[in-house]
Amino acid sequence: MSGAAVVPARRLVLEAAQSQPDGAGGLAVQWQPVAVHWAEMRAGSGRNRSGAEEVPLGVTLWRVFLRALPEAHPARPRPGQRFRDGARVLRILAVAEHDPRGGWLVCHAQQEEPA
Repeated sequence: MSGAAVVPARRLVLEAAQSQPDGAGGLAVQWQPVAVHWAEMRAGSGRNRSGAEEVPLGVTLWRVFLRALPEAHPARPRPGQRFRDGARVLRILAVAEHDPRGGWLVCHAQQEEPA
């Protein structure tokens, strides 16, 4: 495996968005648990940016390492899903194999919080 050894010591809940009727003729997004993964999180760069209503946001990029699953497996993370670690939410941006043998995945994720 390239780089430092992966130590999956953090419990993350993989969530997927589900659209539900909002009672007013529209749809609301509800996040539903899909799977639980043991993973290692490594912080990347951080920055500030403005949110939807010009609220400053702190943005941290993360690399999340976990045991690989086949492409079609329902518990394999996908872009657009997210990991939850207690109150912390990491939006998944991309997923790739981490090592040449395909034993580990790396998920590139983004955490946003008010600055």
